[in-house]
Amino acid sequence: MAEPVLVRPYRPADWAAIEAVHDAARLDELRLSVGTSAFRSLAATAEPEGLFNGQIWVAELGGRVVGFAATDEDEVGWLYVHPDAYRRGVGRALLRHAIDQVGGRARTSVLDGNIPALALYLSEGFVIVETKDGHLQGLEAVPARGHLLERAV
Repeated sequence: MAEPVLVRPYRPADWAAIEAVHDAARLDELRLSVGTSAFRSLAATAEPEGLFNGQIWVAELGGRVVGFAATDEDEVGWLYVHPDAYRRGVGRALLRHAIDQVGGRARTSVLDGNIPALALYLSEGFVIVETKDGHLQGLEAVPARGHLLERAV
């Protein structure tokens, strides 16, 4: 039987854990999309990219923080799972919790090439409403293609 995932509100004491989650998972995300040369740590991106603008939750397995998600109004702007916890229901538990918190209607974006994230969102009722070319936030020199997704109630 799979170990249960506990989703709870973020506490300041969780910072080091979510930093480790983000930095490991972000490298995987970039490997699948624009390349790891675009990597910026959570310490460098949290404030300018609005991590603390809304609500943040963490996911625990066996008492260890292995993922986090953040919403701002109806946007799921952050959802990361540590590679050690991939394929254990952590991302799905965080996404479902985030959807419940924003009232069911939600939007997000996924970098082109990040097939695991795209598959998760699509399996939870999101649809691609637009695909556009641009650049990574805070890295105007890094071209990127992203999918904007929405989920209706």
